[in-house]
Amino acid sequence: MQAAVFHGTEPRLVIEDIPVPVPQRGEVLLRVSACGVCHTDLHVLKSEVKFPAPAVLGHEVSGVVEQLGAGVDNVAVGDSVVCSFIMPCGDCRHCVRGAEDLCEKFFAHNRLNGTLYDGTSRLARADGSPLAMYSMGGLAEYCVVPASDVFAVPPEVGLEAVSILGCSSFTALGAVHNAELGLGDRIAVVAAGGVGSSIVQFAAAAGVAQIIAIDISDEKLSAVAKLGATHTVNSRTEDVVARVRELTGGHGVDVAFEALGSAATFTTALDILDDGGRAVVVGIAPAGSTGHIDLARLVRRKLLVRGSYGAKARTDMPALLRMVAANTVRPQELITRRYPLAEADAAYQALSRGEIIGRAIIEMP
Repeated sequence: MQAAVFHGTEPRLVIEDIPVPVPQRGEVLLRVSACGVCHTDLHVLKSEVKFPAPAVLGHEVSGVVEQLGAGVDNVAVGDSVVCSFIMPCGDCRHCVRGAEDLCEKFFAHNRLNGTLYDGTSRLARADGSPLAMYSMGGLAEYCVVPASDVFAVPPEVGLEAVSILGCSSFTALGAVHNAELGLGDRIAVVAAGGVGSSIVQFAAAAGVAQIIAIDISDEKLSAVAKLGATHTVNSRTEDVVARVRELTGGHGVDVAFEALGSAATFTTALDILDDGGRAVVVGIAPAGSTGHIDLARLVRRKLLVRGSYGAKARTDMPALLRMVAANTVRPQELITRRYPLAEADAAYQALSRGEIIGRAIIEMP
């Protein structure tokens, strides 16, 4: 099969022919239909996030079940499925208490070492040398996924478009859950990329009263206005704090989502909060990045700052699929570019240059 391989020496993907992986007990082999082009992979490509190499990246995957490992009975060969980037083991101390977004085995084995939960990768070159897996390693024609992380896609739902549910939508839903939104809340979404756009969609679907989108791109702001943002603010040309306070009767927002992962956007999210407000930090920053908080304001104004990495796969992915089937969430409206696997590197270079408005996906042969 063909796979886009990151060699680790420069921020590029190289197409290679490697053997089709074999699922082990409790695992599923998928014939990949599509894989989302995500900024988190870009952090790995730029060595901003430490990860073993050589590796196959790609963690937003939809596909068709090709083969079952022993003991798998939740899906059948031929089923159309989608996966989340957090692949819950189901039996660590966090998973058993319902906190799958903190799965110990996922972070210890996959995110640190690029393996599945027996400590080995399912991907290798023809000579047997292993290739690390970023989540399931979905930038390939086939991938292996734990059976706990495959979810049947309703027949009326397009298979390629739902690939982006696995990270951007999944992460956005987790952020909305962590924010504990109320319908009367005034919220701001700082950075209107893939995750930010999805947060806007979810907030609009929930009936949140006021949704202010903040970005430096008028094109992105125009796109999220169509998804439900009630107001938009261009932080390159406007005084964000003054404009947000103007839009909120001089007070600020109840919830600010930081969806980029930078010190500047983190500061913006805090600066636009009303007293008692909640900042939900979602964006993945390069390792070692820091943000600053006025501790006196934090205490006196009762601000809450909360991190949010993802959602809970076994409850939230089925919920996302129901929302897509009901046309409440429309991932197809977020996808603006489609690339073949042979052009995977070109897709990530375009993402790095800021040329992709909305989301892009890699479609497999």
